[in-house]
Amino acid sequence: MPVEKTTIHDLGTASIADCEAILCDLDGCLIAGKHVFPNTPEFIEAYSDRLWIVSNNSSDTAETLSKRIAALGLAVDPQRILLAGEQAVRRIAATRPGASVSIYGAMPIQALASSLGLRFGGVEPEVVLLARDAEFNLQRLSKLLGELHRGADFLVTNIDTAHPDADGRPVPETGAILAAIHACEPEIRFETIGKPKPDLIEIALEKTGAHPATSVFIGDNESTDGRAAAAVGVPFLHLRRTAVNGTATAGAAYTAASQGAW
Repeated sequence: MPVEKTTIHDLGTASIADCEAILCDLDGCLIAGKHVFPNTPEFIEAYSDRLWIVSNNSSDTAETLSKRIAALGLAVDPQRILLAGEQAVRRIAATRPGASVSIYGAMPIQALASSLGLRFGGVEPEVVLLARDAEFNLQRLSKLLGELHRGADFLVTNIDTAHPDADGRPVPETGAILAAIHACEPEIRFETIGKPKPDLIEIALEKTGAHPATSVFIGDNESTDGRAAAAVGVPFLHLRRTAVNGTATAGAAYTAASQGAW
């Protein structure tokens, strides 16, 4: 049977009172940049005992994201936040403890890797991890390609090329860097953990003990959030908000990548 999918335009209209676990995307659903969407604080407060943020964010850890959104008036326990960047680092540390790594990403991701015992600085790293790297440039691109040619395994946190800002405009994401890599080396293969892969949702369900059919995933991008939910058998609420200027926040800018362009 196909998994249930419903379209809503506001969190206040979501019929989720009976759900065991409520999984929700972040950008485009709860916030856009520093803008908090209407009904978000009320939504978080009402379902705090069942709510999990499940996001392709690859710049933050759960701790840094919890602090960042707390400054916006949103209280979410970091234990209830699952992010593609953090979970990618944790997977490397769990499956290849003490591995030498080269990480292209923000400081919170690098600091987490170091705290988990992963090693930096090798000329021939065992694993290259690509996250959202705001400082990425041609020099880093050349270095990364060299590491892959020397045999490193390649893990990419997520393939979104962009996420929407408060006005619905695209903010470059990890997938945009991946596109540059594939422009140079179209045949390079990689693994990923972010949506539309179901990994993050599976981790959330494992932590909650909830059954997929009695849970729900709320997301603004059908081709990433919706596909990930469907892969696990979780009903999907497609949240089609409007941005601050009235335009749609839907993820048109990164649809191609999330549909498997790689």
